Amino acid sequence: MKKLTIATYNVNSIRSRLHIVIPWLERYRPDVFCMQETKVENDKFPAREFHEAGYHAWYYGGKRYNGVAIASLEEPKRVSFGLEDGESADEDRLIRADYREVSVVNLYVPQGRERESSHFQYKLKWFSRLRAWLDSNYTSASPLVCTGDLNVARESIDVHDPKRLLGHVDFTPEVWEVFDELIAWGLVDVFRKHHPGEAGQFAYFDYRTPKSLERGLGWRVDHILATPVMAKRSVDSFIDLEPRRAEKTSDHTIMVAEFKL
Repeated sequence: MKKLTIATYNVNSIRSRLHIVIPWLERYRPDVFCMQETKVENDKFPAREFHEAGYHAWYYGGKRYNGVAIASLEEPKRVSFGLEDGESADEDRLIRADYREVSVVNLYVPQGRERESSHFQYKLKWFSRLRAWLDSNYTSASPLVCTGDLNVARESIDVHDPKRLLGHVDFTPEVWEVFDELIAWGLVDVFRKHHPGEAGQFAYFDYRTPKSLERGLGWRVDHILATPVMAKRSVDSFIDLEPRRAEKTSDHTIMVAEFKL
């Protein structure tokens, strides 16, 4: 049985996390490794380090904000960036790679800042644009995996304190609604397939909260979503907390899903 492993990691600056990323790749050898918030201009992306680790790399980013990248053992048939819908393309928030057996879409959804701000409205609209983009490029029958930092905690068990955090831009009914519309397009939460109802499974621990990891004060805003045909093939999904325990770490850690092909 051939296994396909896909991992996602909000690196919060790839050049600051190479000491975590490259050893992790060399140890676990995922087929596809998706990164968000790379925060580096294209000509300064550390492609050489990925190549030396045995990975092809595709990326789009700027100096201070956003940025997405995919590293993979197999070279894809096609790579594209952005929403391609005539509005702001946001190439630094979406990268898509089509392989022989599966397509992978790596996402960094806008965070939204404050519910009263235009940034929050942009976030809500971004989800609608993403669903339209999926309609233009795939169907719910396609072998497709969408992953990344979606800046949505959908269930009360996806945050450490649902009563206090309700109303946050990542944990509020307006975001749940547009996220549910995305899921209704034809996507399955692969992590929840393997961990139904399991609380305390977090991939983000805020820097600003003292000892947030040790105290379990986390969020699950990172996701691995798959069309039903791919979700059916998923055999495991888990969060690796070791990268979050490393020195000079990101505030996120790595989430993994494994599929049989």
